[in-house]
Amino acid sequence: MKFYTLDVFTSQPFSGNQLAVFPHAEGLSSKTMQKIAIEFNFSETVFVFSPSNPQANFDVRIFTPGGEIPFAGHPTIGTAFLLGYLGMVHLTSDTTEIVLHEEVGNVPVTIYSKYNEVIATELNAPNPPKFLRDIPSKESLAEVLSLSEKDLSEKFAPQAVSCGLPFFIIPLNSFSALSNAQLNLTAWQKTLSNHFAPHVYPCYQMDKFEWRVRMFAPSLNISEDPATGSAASAFAGYLASYQPEKNGNWQWLIEQGLEINRPSKIIASATKKDNKIIQIKVRGESVIITEGILLT
Repeated sequence: MKFYTLDVFTSQPFSGNQLAVFPHAEGLSSKTMQKIAIEFNFSETVFVFSPSNPQANFDVRIFTPGGEIPFAGHPTIGTAFLLGYLGMVHLTSDTTEIVLHEEVGNVPVTIYSKYNEVIATELNAPNPPKFLRDIPSKESLAEVLSLSEKDLSEKFAPQAVSCGLPFFIIPLNSFSALSNAQLNLTAWQKTLSNHFAPHVYPCYQMDKFEWRVRMFAPSLNISEDPATGSAASAFAGYLASYQPEKNGNWQWLIEQGLEINRPSKIIASATKKDNKIIQIKVRGESVIITEGILLT
């Protein structure tokens, strides 16, 4: 069975977030897909099937080493890139719209191309942001990151947010705090392991529309993720909630992965109408690294 690996949210090989994709996965059982994901040991491995939903172009199942997940950003971005690259999607113009059906539902994706070559891909978040108000104390959240309470931002509040996969956003007040953060597994188990949003997303505002972030997901067996598109969609919703205007569109550059030498760049945007967030998009580049055959 043919597979490809890509680096996602980057245009440079050996950076960004690694992804394995099986573009023709018919016949594989859930058990086998889980074993393959463990074998690759990337944060996610994707399996593409013919569509079961008439409104979708493909069915997509996403597995981490720890299990299947309903939605993820870099697998969606990278898979759409590969489908365009392989000609499995007919590139009609500079922008081609497709729909990937994931466990969370239908995820619209735009493929950007030039001279019939894919440049970047952009997903529409499958759900509007969901905010949870059950927030642990700043002291306990700081302990999860091996930091002190004074390291947490005074301008931005910690918040649990989901656009299909939940993340606990923890804004920090300095770049050094973000760099020095280390997951305290004991504190995480006590505070967040059974929380609605167990995946930890510390962040720091570098400029008005530029952020540096990190992401720890021990429940998914991911010690640290170099680029997290599903978190970026939740984060865009979070940032949009801080915009005082009732109507508008905003775009942010989100940099991730530098601490683990896998630099990534994510473009996230949000649109508000009548003070309601109506659309969130996440865009990134990808580069194909390998192609091969899985022997089973």
